[in-house]
Amino acid sequence: MQRQTHRKLISFAAIILLTGAVQAQEAKQPVAPQKIVEQGIAIEFTVEPLAKQANTIRAAEDVNVKFKVTDTTTGTPVKGLGLSAWISKGPNEKSIEPAECREKIQSYLTGSLRARPDVDLNSYYVLALNKSPDISVIDPLLGFGGSKLFTLVMLKSPGEDWLLTRDGEKLFVTLPSINQVALINTRNWIVETYIDAGIKPTRITVQPDQQYVWVANDGNEKEGGGVTIIETTTAKVAAKILTGAGKHDIVISNDNRFAFVSNSESGTVSIIDIRKLEKLRDVKVGPEPASLALSELSKAVYVTSQGDGTITVIEEQGQQVLATMKTKPGARSIRFAPGGRYGFVVNTKQSAVHIFDAASNRMLHEVNVVKSPDQIIFSPVFAFVRSLETETIYMLRLGKIDKEVDVTEFPGGQVAPGHGSTPVRADSIVLAPEGNAVIVANPVDKVLYYYTEGMAAPMGNFQNYRREPLAAMVVDRSLREIKPGIYSTTIKLPASGRYDVAFLNDSPRVSHCFNLVAESNPLLKEAKPVALSIEHQVKEKELKVSQDFTFRFKLIDTATGNPKSDLEDVQVLTFLSPGVWQRRDIAKPVGDGIYELKINVPEAGVYMLFVESPSMRVRYTDLPYLMLHAAE
Repeated sequence: MQRQTHRKLISFAAIILLTGAVQAQEAKQPVAPQKIVEQGIAIEFTVEPLAKQANTIRAAEDVNVKFKVTDTTTGTPVKGLGLSAWISKGPNEKSIEPAECREKIQSYLTGSLRARPDVDLNSYYVLALNKSPDISVIDPLLGFGGSKLFTLVMLKSPGEDWLLTRDGEKLFVTLPSINQVALINTRNWIVETYIDAGIKPTRITVQPDQQYVWVANDGNEKEGGGVTIIETTTAKVAAKILTGAGKHDIVISNDNRFAFVSNSESGTVSIIDIRKLEKLRDVKVGPEPASLALSELSKAVYVTSQGDGTITVIEEQGQQVLATMKTKPGARSIRFAPGGRYGFVVNTKQSAVHIFDAASNRMLHEVNVVKSPDQIIFSPVFAFVRSLETETIYMLRLGKIDKEVDVTEFPGGQVAPGHGSTPVRADSIVLAPEGNAVIVANPVDKVLYYYTEGMAAPMGNFQNYRREPLAAMVVDRSLREIKPGIYSTTIKLPASGRYDVAFLNDSPRVSHCFNLVAESNPLLKEAKPVALSIEHQVKEKELKVSQDFTFRFKLIDTATGNPKSDLEDVQVLTFLSPGVWQRRDIAKPVGDGIYELKINVPEAGVYMLFVESPSMRVRYTDLPYLMLHAAE
């Protein structure tokens, strides 16, 4: 995909680096403001701990990073800048030199595998929940050797639905075939744990206060049909509550007091007291309730029933039925446009989208141009509707939806999604961070398409490397202008120690490396330092099947910072994801810490290469792995 689509364009022209380096701050005090002046602008860097009663920066705790930019002549804020920043662990306690800072920034800009930041504050990641038991993590801004695939997250079994916490640090994925939920750390893209989450965990949501994650168990009452409630911070199961048989959907009241759970085979909605984690009552609704949505405007929960097309309106606080509306049998999914006034009901069976007004609980429109619609999402301007029987994505303009329906469309691929695998509960269309663009996962094409509003067709696409993407998600890590001239985001530093904060402003071009120190966290069990670090010396990530490919890498002794050249037990594990072919080989040292190995793979696909050294007590999982893409 073209880089022009990203809202924070990064110039690859020459970088103007400021001379001098900011001296390290005392480790036991909060970071004092650091300021530089260059090219007519002043940039002030501050870091503030957000944890309760915290007065120092500590590892694994929320930290607010802020850059304040002002005009040196007028003192006014400088708005709309294309700032970029990366945070990486320093090799020692000494502040980084200007030449090192320049090299580090250049390596980040080119996406070099030799230098990956610990925290990237610029771009976002596009995730694909695949039919296979894995998740593709794609970096849409920077690639390496023509590839956008940042990493693959391997799972025990295929996922059905997923949930990203508000801080973007944790990703929960339901795995119904093994009755578990996977918890993924989105900083290192590692599965931290698997949680036993009841029978057939499918739909997943989280409370507004982020205290509990709610998982629907799609079994009958004897099997455990109902919900499993998981504490977000500890990943421990807090309760399991039986509600009824069949498939379920879940919504949580805005004040975190009540959970509403639909029971498709029972024809009811169960009300759960969240403080007590007990079921209060069941409310009778139409046959086969399929979907729930909460309106911010009317303070009511709306329930669609597939059996007869009834929409039942339940008061959020009193839990009484306020009204009913009638659509047609087959009503499947319900969502509200921004503001909570206009509700949209997707009816796959009738090839219709029903639109109603929550202010009056009155039906407004029935749109029949859509063929077998099954999903809907919203931008501030449009409702985007995906259909199973056509590759076309329909766009319903929201501005005059109370009076008329203005429909436009664009091709969301080459083949209709219904010709592929059975859809999952997660969304296949998601908003891009730009706000006026969407990303569409087409499982048949095995591609994710990027579309910007106002265009006749997608602007580009991301290959999913022969995997079938059933759903898409965006994890945004970029700096945001929260006030005029103030660019900020919240991060967590992975470990204690000194960090370099590499900063780049696009225009006027100003770059600098600020300094940051994180104390150890007594609540965090920090990993012991690994004896070796690795720098992959690979220019391309593409290789040809049945042809020799030279894999070169450099090993560095982390204790001394010097190349480690004398190891004879450096072993490389190469395997074809998801592990159907693998082999182990010894790499030969060629001097200056460089080791090399010729690799010859038998078939096309994504290969992962891991390195270990038993004599240095370095295991395969201790060092960053390399991904290569093999083609015929």
